[in-house]
Amino acid sequence: MKILVIGSGAREHALVWALSRSPRVAEIMVCPGNAGMENLARRISLDPLNIEAIARLAQDKHVDLTVVGPEAPLVSGIADVFSERGLPLFGPGARAARIEGSKAWAKDLMVKHGIPTASHRTFSDLDLAKAYVSSHPVPVVVKADGLAAGKGVVVAQTRDEALAVLCDFMGGRSLGEAGKTIIVEEFLEGREFSLLGLTDGKTVLDLLPACDYKRACDGNRGPNTGGMGASCPTDFLSRDDLREGIRILKQTVAALEKEGCPYSGVLYGGFMRTSQGVRVLEFNCRFGDPETQVILPLLQSDLAGLLTSCAHGALRDDALSWSTSSAVGVVVAREGYPGSYKKGNPLPDLQSVPKEILVFHAGTERSVGELVNTGGRTLTFTAFGADRDEAASRAYEVLSQLSFSGFFFRSDIGKEVSFSWIS
Repeated sequence: MKILVIGSGAREHALVWALSRSPRVAEIMVCPGNAGMENLARRISLDPLNIEAIARLAQDKHVDLTVVGPEAPLVSGIADVFSERGLPLFGPGARAARIEGSKAWAKDLMVKHGIPTASHRTFSDLDLAKAYVSSHPVPVVVKADGLAAGKGVVVAQTRDEALAVLCDFMGGRSLGEAGKTIIVEEFLEGREFSLLGLTDGKTVLDLLPACDYKRACDGNRGPNTGGMGASCPTDFLSRDDLREGIRILKQTVAALEKEGCPYSGVLYGGFMRTSQGVRVLEFNCRFGDPETQVILPLLQSDLAGLLTSCAHGALRDDALSWSTSSAVGVVVAREGYPGSYKKGNPLPDLQSVPKEILVFHAGTERSVGELVNTGGRTLTFTAFGADRDEAASRAYEVLSQLSFSGFFFRSDIGKEVSFSWIS
C-alpha cells in the first residue's frame, strides 16, 4: 500500500519509521518531512495546511491512506475534505477535533457527560477573568482556549502571576487569537501520564501509557514546552488507574458520538492520577510528541494495518502486541526554546550513534552537507532497556559522546522527578 504522512516533526518521523516496518507498505510519502526521513520516505514540499493541494496529491498518486501528524490540519478540516472525496484518512473531522482545538468546548463536553476533570470557568472578557482570579486560591491554572503548540498553559503560583498571564494571553500578545478566550482551572496535584487510544469511532484500543516531561529545565522547572522527553511504559500506575484511563477514553468517544461528531483516529488523553482518582487534564486529537517516539518503537503489531482499520471503521477489539522493554526519549532543543531561537546552527554528526539508539528528527534540514536546525526542538534520542533506568542511562551515554554547541537537553528524563505540576 501507498501511505502519505502529513507533518515534519519527530512524531511524524516515528510514524514514518513504524509504518516503514509494515510488510504491507510499499511506499511512503511525507509532506513536508525533514532531513531524518529522507531514507524512509519521499519528501514533497507542501504546507500541511494546504489541504486542497494535499487532497489533490493523494488523489493523483492513488494514496491508500493519509496519516495526519499535527493537530492544525485536523482542526482545519482535512479529514472532512478527504471524506467528501472518498480518500481514506486517519484522523478525526473538524467537529470532533474541537476536543483539542477548543479547550473550552472540551471542558463543556466533559462536564456535560460526567467525564472527571478539574473544575473550571471560561472567560472571554479580561476584566471578568481578572476579578475571578483575584479571589481564586493559588496555585491556579490558566489555559488558552485555542491551539498554542503546547505553550498555552501556565500554572500560576501567585495571583499577580495569574493576572499577568491573563493580560498576556487575552491581550493577544503571545498567542494571538488562541488566547482571546481562556479557561481558569483548579490546580490538581499528582502524577501525570499520557494514555492514547486508537479508535474507529466505536472500538478503542489503548496504547502503552507514557510519561512526558513538558518543562524546559531539570526538576520540571522553567516554561512549558511542546515536550522535552518521555518514557514508556509508566511504572507508577495501578491496574485500577489504567483501567480508569481506558474507561474514560471509551466514555469520551461515546460522548462525541452522542454529540453528533463521531471520532476516528487517535485520542490522546492527558491524565493526572490524584488522591481522588484519575482526572483528565486535556485531550488531543493526534499522537503526542514526544510520546510517539517512545510508544511506537515498543509496538510489535502492524501499525499500518491498525491505522487503516481505524480509517475504514473496521478496527477489531484484539489485544496489541508489545515489546517487554522500556523506552526513554530525550529531546535536544536549540538554546532559547521555547522562546526565540536562531536557526541554521550545525548539529553534530550522527554517524557514530549506535544502531540500537533511534534518532528521530524534528526541526532539521541539510545545508551544504551538514545537518542544521530549522526549529526549536531538533532531535529525539530514544533508547531501550530492561527498565526505565537502563533505557535512560543508554540514552544519556550516547548524548554525552556528542557535542551540542548552542543546543540543550534535560538531564533527568526517565528519572524520578516531581510531576505535581499540571501541564
